[in-house]
Amino acid sequence: MLLTDAGPLVAAAATREADHAACRALLRDASRPIVVPQTVIAEVAYLLSSRIGPHAEVAFARSLRDGELMVEPVHERDWQRIANLVETYVGLPLGLVDASVVAIAERLGQTRIASLDHRHLSVVRPRHCERLELVP
Repeated sequence: MLLTDAGPLVAAAATREADHAACRALLRDASRPIVVPQTVIAEVAYLLSSRIGPHAEVAFARSLRDGELMVEPVHERDWQRIANLVETYVGLPLGLVDASVVAIAERLGQTRIASLDHRHLSVVRPRHCERLELVP
């Protein structure tokens, strides 16, 4: 399983992104399933549409429909943790989407997260491990 934030999904589709090749290889070679938190979906769709075009957004929607990416819902109990994380790291700021990735990683017991947001996520101290392994 690979839990992913928006950055690698967008970079894998955007050939001009500096991290394109690394993100494409990461997603291609990742253990399945590739899990996308529900809160990340709108961010990815917006970035794909605005940076690449509607065809990229359609391809993303199809990858969700076809099960290439698995959507992980935010559970009711995750919202308290998300709020706590946003409040704890308000100075970063962490933000709701990144906090949801951390909360879901904690719930699923995942320590490895695909993210290009190392600046924010490397500071967060999750409950279930000393630190998150951020790839690529």
